[in-house]
Amino acid sequence: MNVTITPKAEQFIRRMITFNGGSENSGFRLAVKAGGCSGLTYDFSIEPQPLEGDAVIEGNGIKVFIPKEYQPFLDGVVVGCEDSLMHTTLTFTNPNAAASCGCGTSFAPQ
Repeated sequence: MNVTITPKAEQFIRRMITFNGGSENSGFRLAVKAGGCSGLTYDFSIEPQPLEGDAVIEGNGIKVFIPKEYQPFLDGVVVGCEDSLMHTTLTFTNPNAAASCGCGTSFAPQ
């Protein structure tokens, strides 16, 4: 299981963990759910610890929890961050996406 988080996304995720009262066991839970223009959309949250079956990927002090059922969809994903005056958002570059729509937040798996 491989997930890459860009330095800018690391900063944003660290802030999310801190603002959500995170501890040293807390992490960034990354999953997918049905929705969006292309069929699947990214879903993330800050969680106090991984759940049974989660892959736990740790790098630069950030833990990423990926549920077992979504690991095939998320292996190799790159999590980035776009920051503007109007908003800050995470971006996802996914080698497992066969198609992606113009909204940039949904994809169809290969």
